[in-house]
Amino acid sequence: MPKSKNIILKGVSASVGIIVGRAFVLDEDDFCLIYREIPKNRIENEKKRFDNAIEKTRQELKEVYNKVNNVLGEDYAHITNAHILILDDPSMKKNVYNLIEYGTNAEYALFKTIDKIIRSFDAIKDGYFKERKLDVQEIGKKILANLFGKQKRNYANLKENSIVVAHNLTPTDTVAIREKLVKGFVTDIGGKTSHTAIIAQGLGIPAVAGLKVASSKIRTGDMIILDGNAGEVILNPSDEVLEKYQKYYDRQHEEIEELRKLKDLPIETLDKHTTSIFANIDNSDEVSHALNSGAKGIGLYRTEFMYFNRNTLPSEQEHFEEYYKVVREMSEYTTTIRTIDLGGDKFAKFGLLNVSTEQNPFLGLRAIRLCLKYPDVFITQLRGILRASAFGKIRIMYPMISSIEELRSANKILQDVKQDLRESNIKFDEDIQVGTMIEIPSAAVITDIIAKEVDFVSIGTNDLIQYTLAVDRGNENVVNIYDPTHPAVLRLIKQIIDSAHKENIEVAMCGEMAGDPLYTPILLGFGLDEFSVSPFQVLKIKKIIRSMSFKEVKEIADKILQCGDKKSISKIMSTLTRQ
Repeated sequence: MPKSKNIILKGVSASVGIIVGRAFVLDEDDFCLIYREIPKNRIENEKKRFDNAIEKTRQELKEVYNKVNNVLGEDYAHITNAHILILDDPSMKKNVYNLIEYGTNAEYALFKTIDKIIRSFDAIKDGYFKERKLDVQEIGKKILANLFGKQKRNYANLKENSIVVAHNLTPTDTVAIREKLVKGFVTDIGGKTSHTAIIAQGLGIPAVAGLKVASSKIRTGDMIILDGNAGEVILNPSDEVLEKYQKYYDRQHEEIEELRKLKDLPIETLDKHTTSIFANIDNSDEVSHALNSGAKGIGLYRTEFMYFNRNTLPSEQEHFEEYYKVVREMSEYTTTIRTIDLGGDKFAKFGLLNVSTEQNPFLGLRAIRLCLKYPDVFITQLRGILRASAFGKIRIMYPMISSIEELRSANKILQDVKQDLRESNIKFDEDIQVGTMIEIPSAAVITDIIAKEVDFVSIGTNDLIQYTLAVDRGNENVVNIYDPTHPAVLRLIKQIIDSAHKENIEVAMCGEMAGDPLYTPILLGFGLDEFSVSPFQVLKIKKIIRSMSFKEVKEIADKILQCGDKKSISKIMSTLTRQ
């Protein structure tokens, strides 16, 4: 029977790019998990079996760390430390021990414990942290494999130029795949924020995740098209579809070459209206990507990675050294450092507090709220930032400001830190600029008040949209309601920009909306001063800005503001994309 042609499997983009090739399916490990009653005289031996499996898993994870470190560097290798932290979780070991003492075999005790942990992750709404349950599952599988005495995946038959298909891939798998010079990978589970996706992006491997049925539908040797841009996989493409995607592939490379020619050209419209395009980065290793992309500054430096995969808080010196590396490499360009934007539940391990029982930690004690409640954490970071400011251009940006009182409290702490540095004869930039994220509707409404007491503001559209529309953007049941072009969202953005401009301060945008070419004309027409985007998006946004007339997009943006429904807005936007 001939194979069906052009079967489309839809997932999410884990790493961009379009490739065509033959599939290589990695078989999933199957474990026969059954309950066996352990006699009392064998309980200690069962615990020892579990301890030995833990230790063997630990050694394997150390090998993973070294392998990733050799290929990608220390920052990416630290991702694997999350698995070691899970392995060392005392509550997991205690739960397994308790079940064994009740007479349960180690395999089943571990399964019940891991299942309980991952069910707790299902209650967390944020997509990033939902991805972390995959890490827990992966560690559970590694320990089980060692309990069962199973061997690690074998890549001996993996051919070059293959597209790997699997239910899931670990960071180790991803690096091993790269060493085999494969073209890319697809997985049944995972998403944009999984550890594997992050490593794939660092390696430049096109990938699609969350396909659910890919590993069961696709067979080794099948011809597939992996569209990492659209988050799709096409199984058994026809000659016509292959030809079409080959044209896409060729056009993609032509566009990249054309975009590179724009790198050193001014960021201005056809009628000479100028704006700025900065880059968003997560750590110092990404600065070179930002500069090579043509970005003229860092508009959002996320500092949260400094708190991940460790059991102690970063010191002032660690903060300084990380920021120093960035500003020295950025040279004359500005670096905007966002102070810590994490929740209190992530700080329990540091011994500061435990708010793991918060019903909604993303609306709880986090970001600037956490810093104001525990100022020592805030002061340590501010001292590191200020010391680094003596060596380059730095701006400080507070996240999750919801009131003028919070802003003033944060600035009061900043002034105290400055005075302490002066008294200690430690140099810093006395004129360092301070700004705030506008990502909460309450802050958006009082931007005119906030703008009087800051040097700049930056719109965080990801949270602003979901808080304005009361939509969890990680919830697949309502994600269709998450709409950047909702009239309320667009009017709120315009209000923020106008309010800030009345106080003669600039407005940046560092959310995903800023990096989507579809919205560039509208934001430009609203008068946005600075687009802060992924390094990969810099030249795309620049190309659009250079092809537009500011006078025309301003008139069209004004028309959009008068629309009260999505259909009318989409109709006007379609005229922008045709220009």
